[in-house]
Amino acid sequence: MRPLWIEQRRDGGAARSTSVLHPFLSTRRERDGVEAGSVFELVKWQTVPAEGASQGAVGAGVASEPWRAFDVWPFYFSRATGDSTTSYQAWFPISGTLVNRFGQDRLSWVIFPLYARAEKRGAVTTSAPWPILRWTKGGGQTGFALWPVYGETRRSDGGSERYALWPLLYRRESPVDGDTGGREVSRGLLPFYASDVAPGYRSETWLWPFFGTVERSKPYQYRATNYFWPLWVQGHGDDRRVNRWAPFYSHSVIKGTEKRWVLWPLWRRQRWPDGAIEQTRTQVLFAFYYDTVQRSRTSPSVAPARKRHLWPLFSEWDNGAGRRQLQALSPLEVLLPHSEEVRQAWSPLFSIYRYDRHADGASRHSVLWDGLTYRSVPEAREWEWHVGPLLGFASRPEAGRLALLRGLVGLKRGPVGSGWRLFVGDFTPVGAPSSF
Repeated sequence: MRPLWIEQRRDGGAARSTSVLHPFLSTRRERDGVEAGSVFELVKWQTVPAEGASQGAVGAGVASEPWRAFDVWPFYFSRATGDSTTSYQAWFPISGTLVNRFGQDRLSWVIFPLYARAEKRGAVTTSAPWPILRWTKGGGQTGFALWPVYGETRRSDGGSERYALWPLLYRRESPVDGDTGGREVSRGLLPFYASDVAPGYRSETWLWPFFGTVERSKPYQYRATNYFWPLWVQGHGDDRRVNRWAPFYSHSVIKGTEKRWVLWPLWRRQRWPDGAIEQTRTQVLFAFYYDTVQRSRTSPSVAPARKRHLWPLFSEWDNGAGRRQLQALSPLEVLLPHSEEVRQAWSPLFSIYRYDRHADGASRHSVLWDGLTYRSVPEAREWEWHVGPLLGFASRPEAGRLALLRGLVGLKRGPVGSGWRLFVGDFTPVGAPSSF
């Protein structure tokens, strides 16, 4: 019942997903018993039974127990695993501790930002208050900062970071290239000078960001000159070339991927290899016109596949092998191309007109949400049209049918020469492809 409610079942009903006014409410249940749901992606919950937890941990080679999680972003976070070391309840910004969340092993706070503590790979960073006063210890690291006046961090591998009057004066150093002794050093006295130096690489900028150069000798050759980076860049090297005068014109070729801009963001074209396929994408004003073409690199004579949008008027898809679909209006497909939920719940509501053609030449037209439909199969000399549930007519070489109210009353013709006869209550079976 679009868009109010949609339910999908898989694996004989063992797996199920439901959405109510997406993205207001969505729930899902997997075959292994994992259950999850969300309200506007802000209130989220998940339950993993012992079977699902065990299956999820097989690759990790660790014991696993069932667990439950419930979050109300960004105020409340909880997880119950049956183990006090991995279970938590946290109230933000009042107090709490998270385990294995937001890229940290442990993350704690009290009246944030007055106090915060983050732990990752043995290094503990404490801030009081965040981000002004900070000190780090453990995991081969030591550090201190009084932001933005001064800060430094030192690591046991010889790496270090230091800044003063952030971000005006800084220096970062870290080892690279394993045992070769190479080091990567970044330093800057902004806006006068900045540089990045590593084995086989050197980048320097004067009066940042106005003038700069890049020289690379490994793992590939590349040289570039920058003027008011990143807007004006001239570069060339192995498998790459950059000619950028943004926003007026930009052209680059990097490892076979070619990009071209004219009067950004007015017009853009990108061409890149994708296995045996070459893809070409053309855009006008990002999403106003959006056209993607796929061509075979091994068989150039094969017809290309294509998907294009003219927002919000229509979306069109052609697989190059005779299958084609078109919908008007289509305001959401190009804006949310990877959202199957939006495609199921909302896109059909804008379907004033739809066209669907198959490789065998069979086609179907629909106007005003199937208020008026026309279907034809030229090879079989079949065709039919319907005015909603009120009136329908279908024709085959050996039969014909004219029906009111989907079969309540009408006329039908049997084999050739048998003539027309009246019928009452001759309804089409559920799932039948036509009204014969």
